[in-house]
Amino acid sequence: MSRISALSRSTKETRIEVSLDLDGDGMTETSTGLPFFDHMLDQLGRHGGLGLTVRARGDLAVDAHHTVEDTGIILGEAFREALGEKAGVRRFASITVPLDEAAVEVVLDLSGRPFLHYDVDFPGEKILGDPPFDPQLAEEFWRAFATAAAITLHIVMRRGRNTHHIVEASFKGVARAIRDAVRVEGSTLPSTKGTL
Repeated sequence: MSRISALSRSTKETRIEVSLDLDGDGMTETSTGLPFFDHMLDQLGRHGGLGLTVRARGDLAVDAHHTVEDTGIILGEAFREALGEKAGVRRFASITVPLDEAAVEVVLDLSGRPFLHYDVDFPGEKILGDPPFDPQLAEEFWRAFATAAAITLHIVMRRGRNTHHIVEASFKGVARAIRDAVRVEGSTLPSTKGTL
């Protein structure tokens, strides 16, 4: 069974192309015009065991918000399409991932019900780069992704002081939870309702 998807999204603000293989080898290729965001998408692909390509052009002269949010939308749609009927998937996953002083807990359910609980407090500074990355955009990315993917996602910071470490631990945590939740270990749908 092939669990892949390739989608694109064009608006007046962004043009984004995504290809996703849920059973990939962790190889990623990302180009969004936001180096730190590319680094985070790379973490998502590599630690999620995904084949992931993201090419995005957005109105970065205005703000990075449109590029980050729209990438979350199209990546979530590709994730949902690649999952298909979800027969045999583990469905649930949880993990706490550290990065130095930071530790972030992720709980995920391939529920078919979009929901994001995001409890992450940042020290306040932007992450340096060219251009700098506003860490508040991470929440916008995950909200867009969870909604479009129709998953339940909880991301909770347990501790942390360095903004880069906190954001990266959250991306790695979601990646590992995805890797676990999409694993096929049977043939039946993991739901008493008969649908997800």
